[in-house]
Amino acid sequence: MRLLYNARIYTQDARRPLVSALAIDRGVVAAAGSDDEILHLAQAGDQKEDMGGAVIWPGLTDAHLHLEYYSLGLTRVDCETSTRSECLRRVAERAGQIPAGEWVLGHGWNQNEWTEGFGDGRDLDRAAPHHPVHLTSKSVHASWANALALQAAGITANTPDPQGGRIERDAHGQPTGFLFESAMELVEKIIPMPSVQLLSEAIERAQQNLWGMGLTGVHDFDRARSFGALQILNAEKRLKLRVVKSIPLESLQEAAAVGLRGGFGNDFLWIGSVKLFADGALGPHTAAMLQPYENDPDNTGMLFLDAEQFFEYGQQAAQAGLGLAIHAIGDRANHEVLEAYQQLRAYEAANHLPALRHRIEHVQNLHPMDQKRLAEMNVIASMQPIHATSDMFAADQYWGPRAANAYVFKTLLDSGATLAFGSDAPVEVPNPFIGIHAAVTRQRPNGQPDAQGWYPQQRLSLQEALNAYTLGPAFAAGREHFLGKLASGYAADLIVLKTDPFQMDPTALHAVLPQATMVAGEWVWHA
Repeated sequence: MRLLYNARIYTQDARRPLVSALAIDRGVVAAAGSDDEILHLAQAGDQKEDMGGAVIWPGLTDAHLHLEYYSLGLTRVDCETSTRSECLRRVAERAGQIPAGEWVLGHGWNQNEWTEGFGDGRDLDRAAPHHPVHLTSKSVHASWANALALQAAGITANTPDPQGGRIERDAHGQPTGFLFESAMELVEKIIPMPSVQLLSEAIERAQQNLWGMGLTGVHDFDRARSFGALQILNAEKRLKLRVVKSIPLESLQEAAAVGLRGGFGNDFLWIGSVKLFADGALGPHTAAMLQPYENDPDNTGMLFLDAEQFFEYGQQAAQAGLGLAIHAIGDRANHEVLEAYQQLRAYEAANHLPALRHRIEHVQNLHPMDQKRLAEMNVIASMQPIHATSDMFAADQYWGPRAANAYVFKTLLDSGATLAFGSDAPVEVPNPFIGIHAAVTRQRPNGQPDAQGWYPQQRLSLQEALNAYTLGPAFAAGREHFLGKLASGYAADLIVLKTDPFQMDPTALHAVLPQATMVAGEWVWHA
């Protein structure tokens, strides 16, 4: 047995929220209490660790992350720059480091942050004339390709827009190099990808980064390749993150046919929800809105599926014992999803099916008439607080007064909805303390927009934000009796902090970093 004592331990257990010691046995918490209570349990051979007064929190969970994209992205060009010219300089630098003809891949550009705005494919042609280039946007709902990449994908002036996507064209009908939504797949499908074995190694390396930020669990929304890689790691006992794995919509029928149900797996890897998309994103103006974007009167975004289609898929999933997790950004998209969930809840009841842990991913803009409906239907709000501070200026510009209905954390919480927070990495950095800071202050780390924060009425307390990184994800994953707390019978997943976030200026929360991380009773990372 391992005994940790002389600590300030926030357990997230309402019966004993603050203790000083833990007894850990075979990967779970055997007891939590005072130093005297826990040390009294010691037997010969037990390992006693004096924590020196350190603060301990339960391990944090990122409730929406793309593990394959994030892991592979650690080796790609970082395009999250303040200017377009700097992004192009980095592309040129990478092209100079690899043989001609190899792909230059990057991620993170955001034209809303560039004073130069959009460029076109010719910029990339000049930066890398001998390499195909493909750069995904920060939102992952648009990409930027050069002429060699378009040529390799067979994209010409005569290529039609795919369903649910758009190829941007100039005045002469020629592709500019910008691809939106499903049009990105025209290039992505021809890019050589690493084997599942190599991907498993990339994910294993990425674990180190995630542990170092305080994460002991993630909800992964990538596809089958990621699941295959995770199974390799799990079988070889190299997976040391708690991973809830979503099923893409295209695999729903196969999953149902073999009887795969939500919750199947073990303590490190198990099946979660079926992932669907209602719309695009704010950045490329493809989020589906009830009214047009500001200064763009002909654009209300892109709605991929409506309520009836979601309900049809929901019936199939419910019969198979699989919940839904639906990406919805705009107010129209969220409305359609909620209409579908209302029908689905009635269907579950009428057919004596369990009320599954359905979710909406992002919930970024929610019409006031819809803001209480998630709680009423017990639909989980899977949100990313860092999106609020990252997107706030774009939201003000493109949604105008409707930005008051965006990222309404406090409104949803007060209505009784369950919040499960994440990052959408690699869209944003997966550091949960940056997310906690955003939720508590509604500010960027540099203090923008002001001392009160953006729409400050939506700020959360630190305790509420912590719940959304612990209890909320555990409930969403169907593991609320095993994860999210440091109490008897719960997983011994925890992080050690040098300073107490509850005793510090909230504006400094983004700078908190763990000193050590434990998963299943074993130290996996030290600063």
